[in-house]
Amino acid sequence: MAGKDKYVAYVSSYTSGLGTKYGIRIYDVDLKKGRLTEKQKVEITNSSYIAISHSDKTLYSITDSGVEAYRILPDGGLEFLNEASINGMRGCYVNMDHEDKYLITAGYHDGKVTVLRLNKDGSIGEITDERYHKGLGTAAGRNHVPHVQCIKISKDNKYVLAADLGMDRINVYNFDMETGKIKEDSVIHCDQESSPRHMQFSKDGRFLYVCLEQKCTIDVYEFVEVDGEPEFNKIQSVSNSEEADSIGVACSALTFSEDSNFLVSSTAGENNAIVYKVDKETGLLTKKIQLPVAGEYPKDASLFPDNKHLVSLNHESDSLTFFTVDMDKGTMVMNGPELPISRPNCIVFHKLEA
Repeated sequence: MAGKDKYVAYVSSYTSGLGTKYGIRIYDVDLKKGRLTEKQKVEITNSSYIAISHSDKTLYSITDSGVEAYRILPDGGLEFLNEASINGMRGCYVNMDHEDKYLITAGYHDGKVTVLRLNKDGSIGEITDERYHKGLGTAAGRNHVPHVQCIKISKDNKYVLAADLGMDRINVYNFDMETGKIKEDSVIHCDQESSPRHMQFSKDGRFLYVCLEQKCTIDVYEFVEVDGEPEFNKIQSVSNSEEADSIGVACSALTFSEDSNFLVSSTAGENNAIVYKVDKETGLLTKKIQLPVAGEYPKDASLFPDNKHLVSLNHESDSLTFFTVDMDKGTMVMNGPELPISRPNCIVFHKLEA
């Protein structure tokens, strides 16, 4: 159980023009108190997003020059492995297939999906494929420009999903694990002006959760294969906003608790954290908590591994804020002072080996 386990947390942040060169911070996690204590800083430029390999041995980060790989040391420290170009503008998201054979990045600025081979030691190899999403030009007086915001790979490694926030859709690609090539298969159409921002697959891969930035909702899809073709059937849509009209409110985070029993989201504008209970059988969500984070623009929010505490990364107010949560009572109470950090983007908890 999480009680005796030891964890560190990695937090990525922007650096440019902020008087710092440390884009990743490593914290010791105090599970009992629900607090973080800084233990190490890593020099990296504008770490907009980080992810840990399925093997738990390597951490990958987006950086200005492309992507960087770090070996995770036994104490949770990071050792630089290598960096690689993604042959495009700066990325905003990075993910791996379930065998850690490939790294896939999302390009917000240039609407590009880039696939890179991973070496046995976790270091990053050559680009195996790259795709630019195409825009609609000026449709009905609006200029739709591709912004690839998030990448997920289906549990069977057959499909790559690329959420396009600018085009209000999710492109589904067939994924060839031998060659590292992707080819267009189908499209999940989201509502107009909904802006799909983040996605998560359930642990068993049967359900897909999509956080829609502008519409301020989470859409839930059931994923099935019919005659060898992927189908995503929408089974639920829940609102992250208490406003009838969500203009000025933007939905950002989408993170599972370590045990996958809860899904955490957040809103800018209202500046709330929202926690849902997940029914693993049906995939459906039930709202448990929707309360303020005491900060501006919670770009990411996450439950501690014991599900008793929550941390919010407040991008615009340069802080981490901490809360004690009670799912049964639906409460979230401030837990100690905020921690200052410039423009935090994303947090990942990592369990240390005993």
